[in-house]
Amino acid sequence: MDSTPVIAALDSGVLTLTLNRPQRLNAMSNALIEAMNAELARARDDAAIRAVLLTGTGRGFCAGADLAGGGTVDASAAAPPDLGANMDRIFNPLIRAMRALPKPIVGAINGVAAGGGANLALACDIVLAARSARFDQAFVRISLMPDLGGSYFLPRSVGDARARALAMLGTSVAAEEAERMGMIWRAVDDAKLMDEATTLARQLASGPTLSYAAIKQAINAAATNSLDQQLDLERDRQRELGRSADFREGVGAFLAKRPPQFTGK
Repeated sequence: MDSTPVIAALDSGVLTLTLNRPQRLNAMSNALIEAMNAELARARDDAAIRAVLLTGTGRGFCAGADLAGGGTVDASAAAPPDLGANMDRIFNPLIRAMRALPKPIVGAINGVAAGGGANLALACDIVLAARSARFDQAFVRISLMPDLGGSYFLPRSVGDARARALAMLGTSVAAEEAERMGMIWRAVDDAKLMDEATTLARQLASGPTLSYAAIKQAINAAATNSLDQQLDLERDRQRELGRSADFREGVGAFLAKRPPQFTGK
């Protein structure tokens, strides 16, 4: 049984969540996912949390679902497992919570991100990866398909042709190649990963969180909206933002040539 599958620390408005099963390359157990879901609910409800930083301990970010050692699937069971039930119960709520969180999530990918771990990384809003990291859609090796949103995130980030090849071939993508193809925001030197990711998360935490929430909602909706629907959404959210104290502060700071002090109100 995992003692602390996710380490949570709040500092300067940033909730850092560290996957903490290094002996299993942070593979996702039931306990780990349940802890993540609980921390995301906390991030949603706690006004002191203005951004989330997600990373892993040890030499890997996340090796996907744990197929052994107290994992989410008992692959040795006599009866075929109901993988869909597990997805409905814990995996899909996790991805929905990440995408719906009205606060930015920075991913600091410190090593291998394989299978569901790769797509957990892609569910973050801004992804930095150590140069030694890699992203691996490994599902076909055990006759499965990408989950945790992988079939949604991949074609939208790298295009249809690359997404099909990555999913069907199970190809491993190094961090610098992932940056070149638009899968992640940036690859950085291993030794600088956490410093750069923390700096970025703190920058976001001090910024206009209402604006970030609207941006997340709009980009999420753009995948299925028509242009007319998207223009209407932009109108409605811009109207709300224009009535906020942060908008008044931003304009006042711009005119006074001083840094703005956003409060999320």
